[in-house]
Amino acid sequence: MVPLSYYLGLSAILFCLGVLGFLIKRNIITLFMSIELMLNAVNLSFVAFSAYLHKLSAQVFVFFVMVVAAAEAAVGLAIIIALYRSRQTLNVDRVDLLKL
Repeated sequence: MVPLSYYLGLSAILFCLGVLGFLIKRNIITLFMSIELMLNAVNLSFVAFSAYLHKLSAQVFVFFVMVVAAAEAAVGLAIIIALYRSRQTLNVDRVDLLKL
C-alpha cells in the first residue's frame, strides 16, 4: 500500500506547478489549465485522505468540485473564444479592458 505522504507530496507538487503556471504564463488558456491543475491537486488530496480515513464524504465533495470545474471550463472556454474573436489575441496583457 502506498503511504499517504506520497499522495500528499504529489498533490503539493501538482498544486505548486499550477500556481507557478498561473503566475508566470500570460496566455489565457494556460491560465485556465493551471487553475484546473490546482483543482485536481486538491481533489487528489481529498481522495487520499478519504481512503486513509475510510470516509466517503470527501469523495462526494470531490464529485462536486469536478462538476464545478467542468462548468467553469465550459463557461471559461466560451468567454475565451468570444474574447479571441473580438481582440484576435489570447495574451492577458493585451486584454485589459472588459469592453468588447
